[in-house]
Amino acid sequence: MNKPIIAIMYDFDKTLCTRDMQEYTFIPSVGMDPDEFWNLTGKVAKAETMDSILTYMYCMVEKARETGIPLTRESLVACGKDIEYHKGVEEWFQRINHYAEQAGVIVEHYVLSSGLKEIIEGTSIAKYFKKIYACEFLYKDGQAYWPKMAVNYTNKTQFVYRINKGVLDINNNVDLNSSRPDSEKRVLFSNMIYIGDGLTDVPCMKLVKQSGGRSIAIYHPGEDHNAAPLLKHKRVDWMFEADYSKGSELDRTMELLLKNLAYQNKLQEINEQQKKDLDEDL
Repeated sequence: MNKPIIAIMYDFDKTLCTRDMQEYTFIPSVGMDPDEFWNLTGKVAKAETMDSILTYMYCMVEKARETGIPLTRESLVACGKDIEYHKGVEEWFQRINHYAEQAGVIVEHYVLSSGLKEIIEGTSIAKYFKKIYACEFLYKDGQAYWPKMAVNYTNKTQFVYRINKGVLDINNNVDLNSSRPDSEKRVLFSNMIYIGDGLTDVPCMKLVKQSGGRSIAIYHPGEDHNAAPLLKHKRVDWMFEADYSKGSELDRTMELLLKNLAYQNKLQEINEQQKKDLDEDL
């Protein structure tokens, strides 16, 4: 029998890195501080009745144009090298893969982010992700000029379904929306884990948890009040400080969770074989 696949899905900003990814390099490069830039996007969104994700992408294009800063794919990918991670993130993926191997399952890591795919691709951890679903620019003459992909807080859930069915190509909506039995789905919802940091992750957290998977809220040290409502209102199964180091609460829980999922999948396999044998006897 093939090993079951466990999909771990991550938000990126404030979940894996310490703040919004635009704040490390891009925003300072156009002569603004983070509060100033995000206040601008809020004002534009309100004035134009505009989606907040499309607004920040528009403001990036406009501020780059105003200041003469090149906004190219290469310049955004280069921003990835300045990302600062939560404790233990860079060592996390190989260790989790090792836990999975010991448990007898396969782990795949995915990003579901409203940040920029280009910046994430430039990070030291990009190589660990099977797929990065995030906002992305379309380029003309090398310069960003239009949103190619905008991932907001609710349409993130489509990527959970894509992972579930194994339809990872965002242009393939026919197979995504086709009905198929669970036996033909690549990653069962019960084999999914979603990790996020706040209210913007609620749609995915709720979908995964209600569908039989597990959801985890991450919080900055001393800021557990942001995650507590998610646990109280049963949007997540657990909340942990953003420490991905070996031996942390998050690390120990993930190791036990992978072992438990391996055990549950084995029980399911045995149950299905017994049913098959019984049908053959009858």
